[in-house]
Amino acid sequence: MTTEKQIEKGISDIVGALADPIIVFPGGWGDSIPDWLKNAITLERLTMNIKETRGEEPTGTDAEACAYLMTVSLTHPIDSDWTQIYLYVASKTSQRWNKSKIPDDIRVDSLTNHQMSKMDRLKGWIYRYRTTVRQDAERAARRQQKEEEVARKKEEQPALFEF
Repeated sequence: MTTEKQIEKGISDIVGALADPIIVFPGGWGDSIPDWLKNAITLERLTMNIKETRGEEPTGTDAEACAYLMTVSLTHPIDSDWTQIYLYVASKTSQRWNKSKIPDDIRVDSLTNHQMSKMDRLKGWIYRYRTTVRQDAERAARRQQKEEEVARKKEEQPALFEF
């Protein structure tokens, strides 16, 4: 049986897939993410929501990891593991969305177990960070709504005694 909280979470997840911010590395390069990648992030988030309803553990997507690593690499140099991870998710994402082909000499088709573990940790962090941002915003909105309701009731209630 579906509870009200599960329904609210499902709605929140769908809204999050559409409206959550794209997590980028601080440094001012967030504006450089191409529009096709922004659209891919939204669509991959929706796909992840479907996978979650089937029991899969939610995580960040390849497109989100690609956007994050793109902004990292534009901010400062990255080591060889992160370069390989970036080229791997960029290759997968560009191929999945029929965008410019990554040249064969730099395309990465597989990662070592260590690199895969690092990529999985990054995707997990991206997912937790964006959902935490959304949950904090939802809590703040509920708190503000509650405060406004209390203020409205206080205003409407006549004062019985004035001292």
